[in-house]
Parts: sequence; structure tokens; C-alpha cells
Amino acid sequence: MEPGTDAPRRAVLALLLSVPAPSLGVLAGMFLFPGTPLGAALFLLSKVWYFGFPVLWHRFVDRQPLSLSAARAGGFGMGWLTGLGISGAILLVIFLFGDRLLEPGGLVKRLQEVGLGTPGMYLAGALYWIAVNSVLEEYAWRWFCYRQCRALLPGPIAVALSALFFTLHHLLALLALTPPPTAIVCSIGVFTGALIWSAMYARYRSIWPGYLSHALVDIAIFGIGASVAFG
Repeated sequence: MEPGTDAPRRAVLALLLSVPAPSLGVLAGMFLFPGTPLGAALFLLSKVWYFGFPVLWHRFVDRQPLSLSAARAGGFGMGWLTGLGISGAILLVIFLFGDRLLEPGGLVKRLQEVGLGTPGMYLAGALYWIAVNSVLEEYAWRWFCYRQCRALLPGPIAVALSALFFTLHHLLALLALTPPPTAIVCSIGVFTGALIWSAMYARYRSIWPGYLSHALVDIAIFGIGASVAFG
């Protein structure tokens, strides 16, 4: 076999071993065993697998050195612009249609079931998702998932496919917390954001501009959630 001809097969295997993990964690933690030690353990295990697997694959299968994804090509201005733009669009949708999309009682109930039903726990969860989880998602979905998709497909299609994978995972989580119509509307926004962040990674070859945008959006989302749940 000529060097490099097995790259597409490796990429398919990498996607099969990584993409389903976070969805399985949400399924266990929020649908099958919500509020139980088993559900929490399976959810945590899925996170450990999904965020640990790319490093092991990159180092020992692709045999590439690790790096901190330095933003040598810049992109932080675009991060600010897209983050504020997406956040503004979300706030506008909530202002116009919030009464039809949000059910405060249902949201509070689901937050209680997953351990975020008090302001203190909600704030702790928000800080984790904004400061830690968003970084990990950019590393896993943009750096690793997009790169595997790019090994199989042209750039724009790889951007769209990685965004679709990201959205399907988040759709499950949204269905656990919100009514189906709300989850679908929010998923359209998630897909749009993922398209932008994947395209930013493809342009700047760094996760950090996308993380800045992602974190700004998460701040807006958790702010809306706090207002609805504890308003």
C-alpha cells in the first residue's frame, strides 16, 4: 500500500470511534438514567472518552506531535465579531418569540433533574461550560472532527459535515431540556454557529478564535437560561 492511501480509512474509523460518544453520554445521563449515579458516571465516561481519544489518536495513530494550536494567523477580531453577532441574533429571537419557545417550569424541572436546579449549581455549571467545555468542544469538534472530515471530503463539505455532527449531539441535549419545537429552532442556531466555527478553524488553523466566539455565545445562552429559570 502506498504511503497515505489508508488515510481515508483511518479518518472514517476515527469518526466512528469519537462522534457517537458524547451523544451516548447525553442519552445515558439525561434520558435513560437521569439524576442517578449511573447516569452521571456514564455521562462523565463519555466526556473522558471523547476528549481523551483525539489526543491518543493524533499521537499514536497519526504519529503527529501535540501543540497548543497557537493563533499565528490571527482571527480574534472575527471571533469577537461572530460571537457578538450570534449572541445578538439569539437575543433577538428570544425577544420576539421567547413566550412561545420557552417553558420556565419545564426548564427548571429538567435543570433539577441534572443537578443544576439552584442558582449556585447553575452558575458553577455555566462557568465550567464557558471556560472549559467550550475549549474542549473546539478542540474535539473543530480541530479533530473537522480534520477527519477534511481527510475525506473537500473543505466546504467537511465544514458542513463536522457542523452537522456537532448539531446532532446538541439536539439530544436540547430535547432533554426543552420542548421539541424549541429544540429544533435552537438546533438551527447551533448548526449555524458550528458552520462559522468550523470555517474559522479552516481559515485560521487555530481553535482559539472559534473559542472566543463560542464562549461569547455560551455567555448569552446561560444568561437567558438564568433569566428564565430563576428570573
